[in-house]
Amino acid sequence: MRILVLVLVLALPASAAAGIRVSGNHLVNDAGKTVRLLGVNRSGLEYACVQDWGFSDGPVDAASISAMKTWGIDAVRVPLNEDCWLGINGVKAQYGGVAYRSFVKAFVSRLNAAGLTAILDLHWNAPGSQRATGQQQMPDADHSPAFWSSVARMFRGNRNVIFDLYNEPHDVSWRCWRDGCGQWAGMQRLVNAVRSAGGRQPLMLGGLAWSNDLSGWLRWRPRDPLHQLIASFHLYNFATCNTVSCWDATLKAVAAVVPVVTGELGENDCAHGFIDTYMPWADAMGISYLGWTWDTWNCNSGPALISGYDGTPTAFGAGFRAHLLSLQGR
Repeated sequence: MRILVLVLVLALPASAAAGIRVSGNHLVNDAGKTVRLLGVNRSGLEYACVQDWGFSDGPVDAASISAMKTWGIDAVRVPLNEDCWLGINGVKAQYGGVAYRSFVKAFVSRLNAAGLTAILDLHWNAPGSQRATGQQQMPDADHSPAFWSSVARMFRGNRNVIFDLYNEPHDVSWRCWRDGCGQWAGMQRLVNAVRSAGGRQPLMLGGLAWSNDLSGWLRWRPRDPLHQLIASFHLYNFATCNTVSCWDATLKAVAAVVPVVTGELGENDCAHGFIDTYMPWADAMGISYLGWTWDTWNCNSGPALISGYDGTPTAFGAGFRAHLLSLQGR
């Protein structure tokens, strides 16, 4: 029987996350010190390009990154679009292909320069000639492996980047999740694509049920010759596994073996009572978490952390920010 020792892992300053990698069931930096990813999602790069009106929704310049840092974060998750990255399926050249890839690379450079780890996430995709105007059940076999081969080649020398292989798998079996089925590529194929292209970065793999179910993650995890896999968990108040009893029953066992990153965390009531329950629990488990999302949407429909890109929080965001700041200097 595995005995899980509950240890409070404190967030290190953002600059301490340089050279992040997996060591056992936690993340470490170049100095070998344990770090957690405590940050935000920056949505927009997955949809503006395919909707033909821009690269991002709102600013992603140095000033906007500085505003993020006032919240005490050390990581930013960036959702991407495979059609825009590859320049296929009718995406306009001004927003796709080379132009899009250059925009993403420059944004990652600014994040890293600010001492932040960038998490690149395949968020929107589609098989064949369909346009990637939303997320699917799984990464598609037609384009997703090529997407990750290209991303890995571009960032293979960057040790301050993590790859989140697919946003929210759902409505497939665990075997399909790992090995693929029909039009869907499995996680093993994506791991292979990254490693074959020279990418040595840690890889986040979301579970089933929109990344809310990790019950079969350990049994079905792919083979990685570098042993750099992270379990990604998404949590909202309306998700199925949204209670302490469920987290105790499922997340503890996974977190005892590999790092767990809550890639998306939020609630749709413009409040923070739900996340106020989860964050201290995750702190005690050494589990990372990133709030959804650093965008000025309605905090109910988003949910959104901010009402302005200067970092002004919504009521939901105020609770998230207060907790992150409470961890500083502890």
